Amino acid sequence: MSQSAQEIAAVVAEIAPVLTDGWVQKIFQPTPNEITLEVRASGHRLSLLLSADPEMARLHLLSQRLPNPASPPPFCQYLRAHIQGGHIDGIEQVLGDRIVRMRIATRQGLRSLIAELTGRTADLLVLDAEDTILVALKNEREKAGQPYRPPRARREVRIGTDGDRGSGAPLQLDEKMPFPVSAALERRFQHREEELARTRMQQARLAEVRKSIKKTSRRIAALREDLVKLDRYRGYDRYGELLKANLGRIAKGQDRLTVVDYFDPAMPELVIPLDPAKGPQGNMDDYFKKHRKFLAADREIRPRLETAERELDILRTELTTIQDGSWQPVYPEPAPLRRVPPRHQPSAIRRSPSRRSGPFRRFTSADGLPIYVGRNARENEELTFGLAKSDDLWLHAHGTPGSHVVVRLEKGTDPPAETIRDAAVLALLYSDLKKSGKGEVIYTRRKYVRKVKGQQPGTVTVTQEKAVWVTLDRIRLEALKERSG
Repeated sequence: MSQSAQEIAAVVAEIAPVLTDGWVQKIFQPTPNEITLEVRASGHRLSLLLSADPEMARLHLLSQRLPNPASPPPFCQYLRAHIQGGHIDGIEQVLGDRIVRMRIATRQGLRSLIAELTGRTADLLVLDAEDTILVALKNEREKAGQPYRPPRARREVRIGTDGDRGSGAPLQLDEKMPFPVSAALERRFQHREEELARTRMQQARLAEVRKSIKKTSRRIAALREDLVKLDRYRGYDRYGELLKANLGRIAKGQDRLTVVDYFDPAMPELVIPLDPAKGPQGNMDDYFKKHRKFLAADREIRPRLETAERELDILRTELTTIQDGSWQPVYPEPAPLRRVPPRHQPSAIRRSPSRRSGPFRRFTSADGLPIYVGRNARENEELTFGLAKSDDLWLHAHGTPGSHVVVRLEKGTDPPAETIRDAAVLALLYSDLKKSGKGEVIYTRRKYVRKVKGQQPGTVTVTQEKAVWVTLDRIRLEALKERSG
């Protein structure tokens, strides 16, 4: 639920006197639908959030920094080129609606930064002095060059009714705070972010579990079919022994041999098929060879089948917990925040010096799989495009500088869940998200990672990635530390 018109009026009344005559020093775009402006005003540096999120459109000051992607998206690049360094001439709410206009004097002339906080149609736009749209966060090509018309001109927005889309609950203001309205809004939407994050994680995990159940079921069916096919070789050692005892009776070109089966107490006669193209020794060796193949395959397939059946039981149990509402994320936290703690606060965990033994940091997962972590841009490049094979698992902290992490996998195998968690924690530890102690880590197969031409070493693009939310779990990190080197 987005801010109501009344809440927008309250926050504008709070921030306009402070930010007016301030200077826009820095601009960031932490998520696809949000920007933050760092404004220098009255001797203070303030951070203003403008969000066009369809479910949580809002505007207020921030008390904590948000993590930002390594490279700014196009909309942020435009704002930095045309708005950053500008002087804020005023901030106002448009016609009492859920629209805020910020007038900024720039080197190119007067510009207006419009925040349409209108729920599903929310958007951020930049206008010139004649109110022509220069750029928009959403549907840029359709809107650029068009005269700006507020949403009210397209459809009526009813204030104080269902169209208001406010929460209905009054803000709990703490007058001791320097900006009580912004602080109350930040707390409210922080809780909504957490709930939305949990819901999205649950929906994503539900789809992933269902997909994994189908995939694991197909794997189990294939393994059982292989066992059925191999079972015909089970008694071939007996055929080989019986042929061995009757080699003198076999002539080349013979296609069968009737022998007495002395392995059976009843001593019945048994007809053994022969390959006419092979001699007595060749037929005997062929039966022994097929029986050895049966034994080897049986030793390999049965443990894989048992493992797959256990995985399927676990997945079905997890599916039940998701469907009945008792599911929890892998690392349940009271608040999966995107906030970064102030610099004076200690980090969530201190990294002990790693022992350098050759290139890359080296660890072993709980499942016994090797994990490699790059130390710098050069090692990231060497690890991903030198050491890693196409089917290896590749991980990286989402939207922030950090180490490349690679898990060595056998071809055709899937990474165990515990190994993914171990590697994801390492990717978070050796990234700029370490200070916050939590964050999102993406992972994919190495074959879906590509170099970016003309960029510094280690810069890549990734496709077919999945994401997992992790925290710096002390117990897991201590276990990984003991298995490092």
